[in-house]
Amino acid sequence: MRFAGVLAITLFWTATALADGGAPPPSNPWPTAPPGSDLPQAQGQALTPRQEAERIYALAFDEVTKARKDLESGKAKNAEKKFRRAQERCAHAVELDPKYYEAWNILGYASRKLGDYERAFAAYDSCLRLNPDYAPAREYLGEAWLERGELARAREQLAWLEKARLEDYVKMLRPLVEAYQAAHPDSAKVSQAAPGGQ
Repeated sequence: MRFAGVLAITLFWTATALADGGAPPPSNPWPTAPPGSDLPQAQGQALTPRQEAERIYALAFDEVTKARKDLESGKAKNAEKKFRRAQERCAHAVELDPKYYEAWNILGYASRKLGDYERAFAAYDSCLRLNPDYAPAREYLGEAWLERGELARAREQLAWLEKARLEDYVKMLRPLVEAYQAAHPDSAKVSQAAPGGQ
């Protein structure tokens, strides 16, 4: 009887995954599992600072994933707690390894979701200084600029993604830019008239 119950649950989740196409939605900010999620934990063996940063980042990654699900379910308070834990963990990860650009990116994302834009922009800046071609940070930075009412700066990130032909990220940011322009037609005119496209 117990086996039948486990089998039924397994079949249900398999059918659900197949019905959803078996793949995460395109708005998933991470194309693969985070580094550190499969680190071996040998007993008595100390991790290097990078390995420890990856371990902490993997925990933060899980927190953000859960927080996003909470937001989708209307559980804003639970999401906020998880974003705060992710923010703290990523901050610790970049203390251990300041060159860990993926952790800087998720620090920016969690900070933005908490309304801490100053910290978010600083984290995205750190990420992109380390890896200017990191598309997830470009897309998130575009979202952040829109949230702050800076259409021209969001368009800069969209233009970068378009020039790099990163269609998955373009498909995420372009509709947000277009929706913002439709909701704020005056800002679109000001943005187009700004010198140098700024």
